[in-house]
Amino acid sequence: MKQVLVVDDSTVIRKVAKRILEGLDFQTAEAEDGAKALAACSFLMPDAILLDWNMPVMDGFEFLRELRKMPGGLKPKVVFCTTENDVAHIARAIHAGADEYIMKPFDKQILRSKFEEVGLI
Repeated sequence: MKQVLVVDDSTVIRKVAKRILEGLDFQTAEAEDGAKALAACSFLMPDAILLDWNMPVMDGFEFLRELRKMPGGLKPKVVFCTTENDVAHIARAIHAGADEYIMKPFDKQILRSKFEEVGLI
Protein backbone atom coordinates (compact mmCIF):
# COMPACT_ATOMS: atom_id res chain seq x y z
CA MET A 1 0.00 0.00 0.00
CA LYS A 2 1.40 3.41 -0.97
CA GLN A 3 1.97 6.06 1.68
CA VAL A 4 0.80 9.68 1.23
CA LEU A 5 1.75 12.55 3.52
CA VAL A 6 -0.94 15.25 3.64
CA VAL A 7 0.65 18.61 4.55
CA ASP A 8 -1.78 21.44 5.28
CA ASP A 9 -2.34 23.83 8.18
CA SER A 10 -6.11 23.28 7.89
CA THR A 11 -7.42 20.39 9.97
CA VAL A 12 -10.51 20.22 7.74
CA ILE A 13 -8.47 19.94 4.52
CA ARG A 14 -6.27 17.23 6.07
CA LYS A 15 -9.35 15.24 7.17
CA VAL A 16 -11.07 15.54 3.78
CA ALA A 17 -7.89 14.59 1.90
CA LYS A 18 -7.24 11.70 4.26
CA ARG A 19 -10.76 10.31 3.78
CA ILE A 20 -10.51 10.56 -0.02
CA LEU A 21 -7.00 9.08 -0.20
CA GLU A 22 -7.82 6.19 2.12
CA GLY A 23 -10.83 5.50 -0.12
CA LEU A 24 -8.34 5.23 -2.99
CA ASP A 25 -6.34 2.62 -0.99
CA PHE A 26 -3.52 4.85 0.25
CA GLN A 27 -2.09 4.88 3.75
CA THR A 28 -1.99 8.45 5.02
CA ALA A 29 -0.03 10.51 7.50
CA GLU A 30 -0.51 14.20 8.30
CA ALA A 31 1.59 17.25 9.06
CA GLU A 32 0.36 20.78 9.75
CA ASP A 33 3.39 22.65 8.40
CA GLY A 34 6.52 22.15 6.35
CA ALA A 35 8.85 21.70 9.32
CA LYS A 36 6.73 18.85 10.73
CA ALA A 37 6.48 17.38 7.23
CA LEU A 38 10.29 17.34 6.89
CA ALA A 39 10.55 15.57 10.23
CA ALA A 40 7.98 12.99 9.06
CA CYS A 41 9.89 12.46 5.80
CA SER A 42 13.18 11.93 7.64
CA PHE A 43 11.44 9.19 9.64
CA LEU A 44 9.62 7.57 6.68
CA MET A 45 9.82 8.90 3.12
CA PRO A 46 6.31 8.67 1.61
CA ASP A 47 5.45 7.70 -1.96
CA ALA A 48 3.50 10.94 -2.41
CA ILE A 49 2.93 14.28 -0.73
CA LEU A 50 -0.21 16.41 -1.03
CA LEU A 51 1.23 19.81 -0.18
CA ASP A 52 -0.36 23.15 0.74
CA TRP A 53 1.46 26.31 -0.34
CA ASN A 54 0.60 28.79 2.44
CA MET A 55 1.39 27.51 5.93
CA PRO A 56 2.99 28.92 9.08
CA VAL A 57 6.48 27.91 10.26
CA MET A 58 7.61 26.65 6.80
CA ASP A 59 5.55 27.09 3.65
CA GLY A 60 5.11 24.48 0.96
CA PHE A 61 7.68 25.99 -1.39
CA GLU A 62 10.42 25.99 1.29
CA PHE A 63 9.45 22.46 2.29
CA LEU A 64 9.69 21.24 -1.30
CA ARG A 65 13.15 22.75 -1.79
CA GLU A 66 14.38 21.09 1.41
CA LEU A 67 12.67 17.77 0.62
CA ARG A 68 14.38 17.47 -2.76
CA LYS A 69 17.80 17.87 -1.02
CA MET A 70 17.15 15.03 1.45
CA PRO A 71 18.37 11.45 0.89
CA GLY A 72 15.48 9.81 -0.97
CA GLY A 73 13.82 13.22 -1.36
CA LEU A 74 13.54 12.92 -5.13
CA LYS A 75 11.33 9.82 -4.78
CA PRO A 76 7.97 11.22 -3.60
CA LYS A 77 5.52 12.53 -6.13
CA VAL A 78 4.52 15.99 -4.91
CA VAL A 79 1.12 17.46 -5.73
CA PHE A 80 0.71 21.08 -4.66
CA CYS A 81 -2.80 21.80 -3.40
CA THR A 82 -3.57 25.46 -2.92
CA THR A 83 -5.84 28.41 -3.58
CA GLU A 84 -3.03 30.16 -5.52
CA ASN A 85 -3.99 30.02 -9.20
CA ASP A 86 -1.41 32.44 -10.60
CA VAL A 87 0.61 30.95 -13.49
CA ALA A 88 3.82 32.25 -11.88
CA HIS A 89 3.03 30.26 -8.70
CA ILE A 90 2.41 27.11 -10.71
CA ALA A 91 5.64 27.58 -12.68
CA ARG A 92 7.59 28.22 -9.46
CA ALA A 93 6.18 25.04 -7.88
CA ILE A 94 7.00 22.89 -10.93
CA HIS A 95 10.49 24.41 -11.17
CA ALA A 96 11.07 23.59 -7.47
CA GLY A 97 10.22 19.94 -8.10
CA ALA A 98 6.45 19.59 -7.82
CA ASP A 99 4.96 16.92 -10.07
CA GLU A 100 1.42 18.31 -10.28
CA TYR A 101 -0.80 21.10 -9.02
CA ILE A 102 -4.46 21.16 -7.95
CA MET A 103 -6.72 23.93 -6.76
CA LYS A 104 -8.78 24.01 -3.57
CA PRO A 105 -11.49 22.98 -3.20
CA PHE A 106 -10.87 19.51 -4.59
CA ASP A 107 -12.84 16.29 -4.67
CA LYS A 108 -12.21 12.58 -5.12
CA GLN A 109 -12.32 12.79 -8.91
CA ILE A 110 -9.70 15.56 -9.03
CA LEU A 111 -7.36 13.77 -6.61
CA ARG A 112 -7.75 10.47 -8.45
CA SER A 113 -7.03 12.17 -11.78
CA LYS A 114 -3.88 13.94 -10.56
CA PHE A 115 -2.57 10.84 -8.78
CA GLU A 116 -3.15 8.85 -11.99
CA GLU A 117 -1.26 11.50 -14.00
CA VAL A 118 1.81 11.16 -11.76
CA GLY A 119 1.68 7.36 -11.84
CA LEU A 120 0.47 6.60 -8.32
CA ILE A 121 -2.78 4.92 -9.35
